Amino acid sequence: MVQKKRTIGLFGAVSIGVGGMVGGGIFAVLGEAVSFARGATALAFLFAGIVALLTSYSYAKLSVRYQNRGGTVVFVDNAFKHNLLSGSTNLLLWLSYLVTISLYAVAFSSYAQTFFHGNPTQWRKHLLVSFAILLPALINLISASFVSKSETAIVVIKLILLTLIIVSGISFIDPQRISPNQWGGSFSIVVAGMIIFVAYEGFELIAHAAEEIRNPSLNLPRALYGSVLLVIVLYILIATVTVGTVPQQQLLKAKDYALAVAAKPALGQTGFIIVSIAALLATFSAINATFFGNARLGFIIAKEGELPEVLDWERKNIPFMGVLITTVLSLLLGNLINLTNIAIIGSAGFLLIFSMVNISAYRLRDKINGNKWIILIASLASIAAFITLLVHTYSSNPGAIWVFLSFIFVSILFEVLYGKYVRGHFFHRKYKTR
Repeated sequence: MVQKKRTIGLFGAVSIGVGGMVGGGIFAVLGEAVSFARGATALAFLFAGIVALLTSYSYAKLSVRYQNRGGTVVFVDNAFKHNLLSGSTNLLLWLSYLVTISLYAVAFSSYAQTFFHGNPTQWRKHLLVSFAILLPALINLISASFVSKSETAIVVIKLILLTLIIVSGISFIDPQRISPNQWGGSFSIVVAGMIIFVAYEGFELIAHAAEEIRNPSLNLPRALYGSVLLVIVLYILIATVTVGTVPQQQLLKAKDYALAVAAKPALGQTGFIIVSIAALLATFSAINATFFGNARLGFIIAKEGELPEVLDWERKNIPFMGVLITTVLSLLLGNLINLTNIAIIGSAGFLLIFSMVNISAYRLRDKINGNKWIILIASLASIAAFITLLVHTYSSNPGAIWVFLSFIFVSILFEVLYGKYVRGHFFHRKYKTR
């Protein structure tokens, strides 16, 4: 087998992870976290970050052992031997990325509406959501290289902006606003962390680039741990400045564009406008990049016989049908489900998938030379977080639960029917790994 040239160093690998996490997530879900955790929003981001950091250990061990662009898909398949469980999980991963596209599109719409006079309207919301999905889809169909070339610059802009908010706003923090008497209940704080967990989704993209990373046995773990730790610190600081400088009622009223409001105390209306523009850029680029990744994920899975061959259709090295199908499904999700439900469904999807990855690491612990206690703790933490989110959502927002369960049902049913009537069996995919 021809060895792929390794062109990505440690800094580049960390950039992939940070860029994947600090996409549209923080712009989309910050207000959701405040609505549950209130003054303890930073603590909610810490809880979610701990689950992500523990899971990054499993990804580090697995990606060193199984260096393949399939990433998560390969890990689960190797642990569960290409059965119904692994096939369903892989399809759920593909669907979960569709949810993140919808999440970013709704966030794009929320920030874009701040530039219009008068109250937000439903028709304008749907128009902007659709625009935020259709234009990136067109870009991906015309020039996939534009996506990858633009991402580095956009990541730098986002980090500069977030640093500006932190540095300028830190002196405006009112300690009373983040004191324990302003916190939400203990359970609400944990729930807030689980709802916004989708903001940490993205570090796993490093595993997908494992074949191209130099000195992988050293750089893969460093990149995974380093990117997650960096983003945890960044999110905690952003959450502290946001809650500490803006009255809670004001944040709750504008929770769909809370980060722009957080820039006002230090930077005034100019800061609000700058952050809103940056949010449009960040969410748009996140949609672009997720289109790029999800269409290729569908292509990989289809290439190995787990999804219909129509997703295997390329044109000029672009997974044409993958982009089209992703576009249609994302439009439906973005226009039919509200921001809170999308955040819950996205977080639940990735918590379940990361639980499967942690369990996969535990099953493969001898092959990957993993510490069984760390992996066991990671497994229990991700499962507990997933159950906590489901329990709370069932009592407070059952509609989101039913939508999420329908995702799982569709994943299992598709795998059963496609496996039986098209492949003729469940055991199909065979990946080549180093």
